[in-house]
Amino acid sequence: MASSASYKKYEIRKRDPNPKAAALLVIDMQNYFSSMAGPILTNAIATVNLCRQASIPVFFTRHCHKSPADYGMLGEWWDNDLLFDGTVDSELIPEIERLSKPDEVVEKSTYSAFENTRLQEMLAERGVEEVIITGVMTNLCCETTARAAFVKGYRVFFSTDTTATSDSELQEATLKNMANGFAYLVDCKRLQQGIFGNGMEK
Repeated sequence: MASSASYKKYEIRKRDPNPKAAALLVIDMQNYFSSMAGPILTNAIATVNLCRQASIPVFFTRHCHKSPADYGMLGEWWDNDLLFDGTVDSELIPEIERLSKPDEVVEKSTYSAFENTRLQEMLAERGVEEVIITGVMTNLCCETTARAAFVKGYRVFFSTDTTATSDSELQEATLKNMANGFAYLVDCKRLQQGIFGNGMEK
């Protein structure tokens, strides 16, 4: 999580999600990332439960590789230290797994949850116009998915306290980028107030 609130100077736009148009994306909360995901696990569970109560669709992404054909640039970039399907590391963290349903899990093989997946189609089937981004890693898969969603025309909400990555500088950099050009920043408290309050900022 962010070490300071310096991203707030970029946060000049504020809005709450519309429960009737939003979906929650829980990005890569897998065993491989458990050390990063641990500190935000309580918030992630609370956010999933909040969205369930509000009848907001929830989707969980699971990053995994099945063959060198799907490595793309990740193999080169990470010296082939990749997350392989069928391993314990590739499975969702048990506390998150229990909250998911099989038809809500989207497998992906790169940073963006939209690339070579059915996610956009699944969102369209439910009339989704807004996405709420949570999970790990903030600066890689969360940020890339948020940027892709923005470019595709979705209104993006990005969690400040339900995203995590390897260090605070990278977390902070993403929050600055998101607030400046791509997403409305939210946290657990704001989501609860927004979803069960007005639904949309007045």
